[in-house]
Amino acid sequence: MSGTRGRILVIRGGAIGDFILTLPAIAALRGRFPHVHLEVLGYPHIAHLALAGGLVDAVQPIEARALAGFFARGGDLAEELCDYFSEFDLIVSYLYDPDEIFQDNVARCSAAQFIVGPYRAAESQKIHATRSYLKPLERLAIFNADETPRLAIDSRPTTVNRLAAHPGSGSARKNWPEARWRELFTHLIDRTDLNLLLVGGEAEGDRLQRLAAPLPKHRCTLARSLPLVELAGVLQPCAGFVGHDSGITHLAAALGLPCLVLWGGTVEEVWRPRGEKTVVVRESRGLGALPVERVVRELTGWLPLGRLVPAE
Repeated sequence: MSGTRGRILVIRGGAIGDFILTLPAIAALRGRFPHVHLEVLGYPHIAHLALAGGLVDAVQPIEARALAGFFARGGDLAEELCDYFSEFDLIVSYLYDPDEIFQDNVARCSAAQFIVGPYRAAESQKIHATRSYLKPLERLAIFNADETPRLAIDSRPTTVNRLAAHPGSGSARKNWPEARWRELFTHLIDRTDLNLLLVGGEAEGDRLQRLAAPLPKHRCTLARSLPLVELAGVLQPCAGFVGHDSGITHLAAALGLPCLVLWGGTVEEVWRPRGEKTVVVRESRGLGALPVERVVRELTGWLPLGRLVPAE
């Protein structure tokens, strides 16, 4: 494929974190073929991050019903998808397709070079997910690509006295106890000039409201269930971020925020956020035993603030 012509399609489903950890692969394609049309077929509410960040030219939604025939051996293929796939010169797919049924069916209607990427990084190999997702691109002579996800959504100046926090994740076992979060927020409000931005979605239920209730309204803002591109714009100017192993933490790290990650039980070598300003805090007795005092100490080490003092 020429570096000045052609069309590339990246197919990527999965959750927020999965998509963000695939951004280095998308950025590497953009860097290798700067003048081609680069498109993502995925979940629009997530994939639009790459569009807003200038990494791709278009996003198309994955329609499960239309794709169903492509996952059946010799299946009936939707005509509109056949026409769609036939437009591309290169297709990089991160769909789960262990028997190569999808790949074979795409070949029935498209002459595109087809490269298979892993749907999910293998934890047994202890290789970071970004590297796993980049590995298949070596077939295109893409080596030594930047493995750090990077997004630039908004250029507003940093709000030096606002700390963003996401006190949730997709799994309760990865969460610091709500009571510890409450203690941390109370300390920050009482002992610093920080304002707080509490971030969450449906998974957090009423937790954000409970945590915000005792805090001064003029110093605590809720950002609940915002569209991801809008959330990225709200996060971008914050002075820092604290959260769990979650997709929102990966987003904050990709935006370049200093991030303090309270790590649960997942494999850090594979899933750790790759931001250059990211600090991971672990507790050998389990995340539930992580004391507030230690979190405050860690925050003191990297937040550009003058009045953050240790917890008593």
